[in-house]
Amino acid sequence: MPRLALMVKIYVPADRRDQMLAAALEDAKCSVRDEPGCQRFDVLIPAGANDQLALYEIYDDQAALDAHRQTPHLKAFRAAVQALGAKTEGVPCSLVSEEP
Repeated sequence: MPRLALMVKIYVPADRRDQMLAAALEDAKCSVRDEPGCQRFDVLIPAGANDQLALYEIYDDQAALDAHRQTPHLKAFRAAVQALGAKTEGVPCSLVSEEP
């Protein structure tokens, strides 16, 4: 069964991007540290876009992604999204390539 990847675009007012970045980095750190089924969680800054961030996450399977969705750190991240007036757009994917 292929692992699952999740790509998330975050649209945030430019003057609040640093706050959103801090919340995203905390979520990423906690996800990798505390969730055995989370294999990767990268926070990206798209080139030339001061009002966007992106996330790239890899999970062992659907159960691991479901477990991630119940964590306190994701709930805190979602609260930050709302408080900062950000919007997210997620795209779930099947990971078909393996790292060398």
